Amino acid sequence: MAPSRRMRQQALKPKMNNNVRVRLQVKRVKAEMGKIREDQQRIREEQSKIRRRSGEIESQLDLLKKETEMIIKQTASTQIKLLLMFKILKARAGGYFTEAARLTYFLREYVVKERANASSVAVKKKHP
Repeated sequence: MAPSRRMRQQALKPKMNNNVRVRLQVKRVKAEMGKIREDQQRIREEQSKIRRRSGEIESQLDLLKKETEMIIKQTASTQIKLLLMFKILKARAGGYFTEAARLTYFLREYVVKERANASSVAVKKKHP
């Protein structure tokens, strides 16, 4: 006797259920892959932002180093000038006027040289 129609439909149901399950699993996997792609894209964008920010920080660090170096040089120069002024005052108070005149001349020359260096630096900045 040939299988009845009902038997054939029952035999097809488990296959259809398996197909439906497989399709649902494929849909879930595709949805998860889509989410993963989005997450990876967000990660790439954040990495790019971090790289840019890192470059900005490095350039700021270089600028701060240059400024710090300049401040150190200015401080040293100021200390030299203060020392000379103090020695001039001491020499005058002690009555050593020739020593005071020599130190005054040296201080004047130092300031002229310092201003000349500052001018040349300003010119270099204007015309690289």
